[in-house]
Amino acid sequence: MANTASAKKAIRVIARRTAVNKARRSRMRTFWKKVDEAIAAGDAKAAEVALRQAESETMRAVSRGVLHKNAGARKVSRLTQRVKKVAAGV
Repeated sequence: MANTASAKKAIRVIARRTAVNKARRSRMRTFWKKVDEAIAAGDAKAAEVALRQAESETMRAVSRGVLHKNAGARKVSRLTQRVKKVAAGV
C-alpha cells in the first residue's frame, strides 16, 4: 500500500485514467464490430461508412495513447483490405 501522499494521489490518478482508457478501448472495438457486421452482411456501402468511422476512432485512440501507432495502422489496414474484398464482390 502507498505510504506517501504523492503515491496515494498517483493511485487515484491511475484509477481515473484506467477508467477513461477502458471506455475508449471499448468504443473503438464497437466501431470495429460494426465494420465486421457490415462485411458479414455483404453490404459494401455500409462497410465503407463503418470503416471510415472505425478508422477515425482508432486513430483517435492512438493519439490518446490507448493503442500503439503501428497496432492501430495494422488494424485499419486489415479492415480496409476486407472491405475492399466485399466491395469487389469476392
